[in-house]
Amino acid sequence: MKTRAAVLHTLDMKTPFANSKPLKIEEIELDEPGMGEVLVKMTAAGLCHSDLSVITGVRPRPVPMALGHEASATVMKVGDGVVNLKPGDRVVLVFVPSCGNCMPCMEGRPALCEPGAEANGKGTLLSGARRLHLGQQAVNHHVGVSAFAEHAVVSQRSCVKIEQDIDPVESALFGCAVLTGVGAVVNTAKVQPGQTAAVIGLGGVGMCSLLGAVASGAVEVIAVDLNDEKLKAARDLGATFTVNARDPDAAAKVREYTKGGVDFAFEMAGVTPAMELAYRITKRGGTTVTASLFHPQHTWPIQQVSLVAEERTVKGSYIGSCIPSRDIPRYIGLYLRGKLPINKLLGERLKLDDINRGFDKLDAGESMRDLVVF
Repeated sequence: MKTRAAVLHTLDMKTPFANSKPLKIEEIELDEPGMGEVLVKMTAAGLCHSDLSVITGVRPRPVPMALGHEASATVMKVGDGVVNLKPGDRVVLVFVPSCGNCMPCMEGRPALCEPGAEANGKGTLLSGARRLHLGQQAVNHHVGVSAFAEHAVVSQRSCVKIEQDIDPVESALFGCAVLTGVGAVVNTAKVQPGQTAAVIGLGGVGMCSLLGAVASGAVEVIAVDLNDEKLKAARDLGATFTVNARDPDAAAKVREYTKGGVDFAFEMAGVTPAMELAYRITKRGGTTVTASLFHPQHTWPIQQVSLVAEERTVKGSYIGSCIPSRDIPRYIGLYLRGKLPINKLLGERLKLDDINRGFDKLDAGESMRDLVVF
């Protein structure tokens, strides 16, 4: 069948994207689903920094590539071997398909699935196939999802069936922003009631981390960003103290407010100064967590003696250290009970043809979670 999709042909395009148009809205050919695969019709897809980092070349990927990874959809057709999904099922798409058989999967860490990571790096589905074509040219899949398209073929292992009665557009955020942000707090850090937390970088993922810290019972939740409007929004969502990252005394103010620093600092901005700040505001014995995907060549100098003398921990968190089939229903349940008000993070609802303008907003730090709604 034919479908419309946002296809990236060249990396490192210049801003404004509304003029350079790195994403071309094109009619592409979509193959039938193969063994273990499903055809889905997209409902909504969020604009995320992980997409932006591919456009800018920070995370090089093979092109041409149909972008998009955070989405909700409806199953239209299933291939052979699909047993848990049927046409009409509503799903949230997850950007690391887990094979279930590699060592990380068997250890309960599907976010680190080895075949899934290999397929994502090559631009294929979990099976190794490419189901997208422009004439005779194969088009690569973005992390097995390619959500900026009216339809997609994905692995069944990229799908989590949604049973709860949630708005289908809102459910798109659970595939990345919520899994990554809340999961970093709940799964990676395991924040406990009465502890303290700080979030540096208040995009969609950072705001979800803030919501996760509030829901976990953190007694102090500090929000740090460059944008005063986002800091105001953070206070409305439960932040107890806010600091603009441009303030040269930002670290000192947080340490003074918390009497020595926070138990957990979450870096969600994706820039080295944010990581440095996160480490500086983490207390002795505390943990600094980052879920940002930095440029592969970027490094961060650390005072090594503090790791030992202060018993510090630095941890990475990928997709919130999640088990998607377990965590997405849990987080939706918390949302439906008013514990994770992710609906307050929703921004502009865009048409597919407006996607380049949407990435201009994201690049400028002016949005939390804008979505393409189909």
